[in-house]
Amino acid sequence: MSGALIFQSLILGLLLGGLYALLAAGLTLYFGVMRVVMIAHASFLILAAYIAWFLNDRIGIDPLLAVLVSAPLFFVIGVGMQRVLISRLKPATLTMMSVLLTFAIAITIEGTLGVLFSGTQRRIQLDYSSTSLLLLGASIPVVKLIAFGLAAVSLLALFLLLKKTRFGWALRATIQNKEAAELVGINTQKIAGYGFGLGLATAAIGGTALSLDATIWPALHWHWIGPLMAIIVVGGLGSIPGAAIAAIVLGVGQSLLRLPLGTTWAQTVFYVALFATLIFRPQGFFGGRLAKRF
Repeated sequence: MSGALIFQSLILGLLLGGLYALLAAGLTLYFGVMRVVMIAHASFLILAAYIAWFLNDRIGIDPLLAVLVSAPLFFVIGVGMQRVLISRLKPATLTMMSVLLTFAIAITIEGTLGVLFSGTQRRIQLDYSSTSLLLLGASIPVVKLIAFGLAAVSLLALFLLLKKTRFGWALRATIQNKEAAELVGINTQKIAGYGFGLGLATAAIGGTALSLDATIWPALHWHWIGPLMAIIVVGGLGSIPGAAIAAIVLGVGQSLLRLPLGTTWAQTVFYVALFATLIFRPQGFFGGRLAKRF
């Protein structure tokens, strides 16, 4: 393995980690605000990718513009899901029942996509799909840079929203201590709905980024949900900064392991990290101190 190849794998891992970080942030919002395990998050990711593909295939719209449609749509769907479905679950069994409920939603989305578009693999062909940049001997696809840029801008916007706005303060208060938030007058049910919608909007943005450089099919969400769940556990449940750090670390690890092990075995890094976290540090490797600061 040459130094240039290792350097290229490192860069690609960082770019992939940025997308993982955005999607893991959405999962963290669900669990942090409502203790909901959102199995359907990855299926909405694939649904957003299909929306981008459909608009490009039928109308010729650049996939990046599709996010202007899918992000607001998913936000509204997320608020509706929380108010109509999630809020009806009993608090004592909320986490367990949310797994079953969102699993059913994931299967429904997969089945609907299969009926509408069949199981045929789809891929968006763009003028810049084959364009690459050379950086110190490494060839970096432009579409991966664009996807990373979209994820980075979205994460920055999410960070500013949570740190600089009244809604963000209320959402963070709800994550840290729901009862105390209610005592100071925060409508935690309303905040929970908006938080759920915000989490689903990250899936819309992530799906749009994914569609730029990936072959998609209805069942692809099963390939994504495992690594994303591993990331939020390793990062620390409820910690958005912890999830972001874990996403970057594991994304780089996966990319580097592809060189000696291949694509299939490289993904085991997520499950090895998950097992190690549950054995040695169940609260997460990055979540404790960072969660308190955030």
